[in-house]
Amino acid sequence: MDRVRHGRRTAPAGAAALGLLALSAWLPGAAYAVPAAGPTGGPTGGSPAAVSGPGGALPEYRPADGAEPVRGAPSTADAPLLEAGTPYEDTLAPGERVYRLGLDDASTVYVSAVLRPPAGAKAGYGDDLEVEVMTSGGRACPGNPGRASFGHDPVPLGAVGQRRLAEDAECQGAGTYYAKVTRTAGKDSDRAAWPVELLVMREPAPAAGTAPAAAPSVRPSASPALPGTDPVARTGGTGFNDARALGPGVWRDGLRPGQTRFYRVPLDWGQQLGIGAEVAKARMTKDYGSAPDGLTVALYSPYRGPVDAEGTSYDGRQAAVTLPKTAPVAYENRFSSVREVEPVRVAGWYYIAVTLGGKVGEFTEDATPVPLTLRMDVTGGPVKAPAYKEGLAAAGFGVGAADRAAAKEGLTAPEAAAARDDASAMRVVAGAGFGTGAVLLLVLGGWILLARRGRAAS
Repeated sequence: MDRVRHGRRTAPAGAAALGLLALSAWLPGAAYAVPAAGPTGGPTGGSPAAVSGPGGALPEYRPADGAEPVRGAPSTADAPLLEAGTPYEDTLAPGERVYRLGLDDASTVYVSAVLRPPAGAKAGYGDDLEVEVMTSGGRACPGNPGRASFGHDPVPLGAVGQRRLAEDAECQGAGTYYAKVTRTAGKDSDRAAWPVELLVMREPAPAAGTAPAAAPSVRPSASPALPGTDPVARTGGTGFNDARALGPGVWRDGLRPGQTRFYRVPLDWGQQLGIGAEVAKARMTKDYGSAPDGLTVALYSPYRGPVDAEGTSYDGRQAAVTLPKTAPVAYENRFSSVREVEPVRVAGWYYIAVTLGGKVGEFTEDATPVPLTLRMDVTGGPVKAPAYKEGLAAAGFGVGAADRAAAKEGLTAPEAAAARDDASAMRVVAGAGFGTGAVLLLVLGGWILLARRGRAAS
């Protein structure tokens, strides 16, 4: 009887153990590995192409993830199609490339080009980049071309062409359009083809009768009031695709001669941005030196169009640049004739590029980063957003809770995407854990029931 009792009591236990072993194959830890952290290792880490050491090469511009190769044509006859929302990679020598667009009759469209001179390239002062959107008949749409020019340094340069919806304007109908990207270079400038990143962004049409049609009577403020708190370390990115997210506050980074760092800040409707940048004393190799445009700060819109830029000379001791406070973000700004107001037309990520001039390396230690302090203030708003026929987020515009969280944590876009993937994975893990727990309770319940039956039979 004891032997039977022992057998009856251990059989349920054995079944439960086998059940637990079987369930272990379904446990999240065995079936799923949480993705690794973003490439920088956290908000204060380096960018994906960060310098490996003080004497290493400057980091290279990080292309967009999933960018498709494309080859622009010399004329409209063989122009390849660019689709909205897809990043493309091409190369551009001095001259022009043409691309085809298929546009509807209900949206404003932006075509941006970011030209990226390689390390050691030579660009003349005034060499420029143009992007023009034109009809199938070759007529330029209003507001074109968008143009940006090099200063003393060959840095990443962005320009935007547009098809803007406006009453009684050209380019309103649906159909085939073309984008022409032109690079101009002086006789002493580099003639090699440089990488260029292309992106088409589509801003949905406003709801009928809701959008303002008159330009606002505003101008950028003369000088913003910037914070003076202790700085927090934030390493900037190499370009638009890995720009470090920032919010109001004081931020610390470092720049080597010839280097550009990119940052991004979410600006909602009605909000204004104030930016100031300072570089401290460098380690000098000469008693005296001076670099025109030794420190440059440029601000770009969510569709990568230039908003404003300022530069100042740097002698290796101290320099600072403060941009005028932007106009409040408003739909009607697109009708303004003020150059700094017109681009501040849609809520979303605004980009800041800070450059330390390459000539600074002639009188400072090139391998030693110069301390950079960024002071940033966001004021006003948010106010009620204009009524669009479609959501802005899917088009890459607007400001949401995830954007504010990324700015608070100091995340790049790849890190923010990884964080979203991690959160999704944790939800899967939690769901799997809940299901596994329910099955385990059933197994244990069966074990107890069998044990009770065993005792009753005994």
